Amino acid sequence: MPFPSAAGETITSSYTSTAPKDCRVKSARNGVDDSATRVCPGKGGLVVLVSEDDLRETVSVGRTETAAAREPAAKQSFGPFNSTTTTVEWRAVDGKPFAIIQRWHIADNADEDKSGRPTAKPMLAVTRLPPGPVCHVAYVDVQANPSANELARKAADELAREFKCGKDEVRIVGATGRAVELAKMR
Repeated sequence: MPFPSAAGETITSSYTSTAPKDCRVKSARNGVDDSATRVCPGKGGLVVLVSEDDLRETVSVGRTETAAAREPAAKQSFGPFNSTTTTVEWRAVDGKPFAIIQRWHIADNADEDKSGRPTAKPMLAVTRLPPGPVCHVAYVDVQANPSANELARKAADELAREFKCGKDEVRIVGATGRAVELAKMR
């Protein structure tokens, strides 16, 4: 669905999957943990690299697996255990993607379910794409914001292209909730 921006450009959303069945999966098979990476087709000639180690994931994007692994996003995870869902939303102008939005689940050790396991708090992360470095731009707490998807799209459209990885601080968009608090923990 197209969204006109203030600059008069038409911004669109499209979706890809990072489900193992849709990706090339590599396992460390080291017997210590079940770390793995998935290299998944993206949009605009880009691939999505999902790496999991010690029950924490990172998601990066690049022209190749090697390029994606060198991006700042390949090192951006969160202190608590976390995972992502398998749907990636791509924000693009004229078919050229400039940001992705992905839902993360961050474990809340202070809020356990009936079986004693930490509950997962949902958060949307906006990530900028090439040209330039790939990194997190904004976080939106899903439970604290009824219109979290719209807030994430607005953040992607307004912040991602001008965001300077390593210099600008990741923005919290909308109301702050537990997921964002957990994301900021290291």
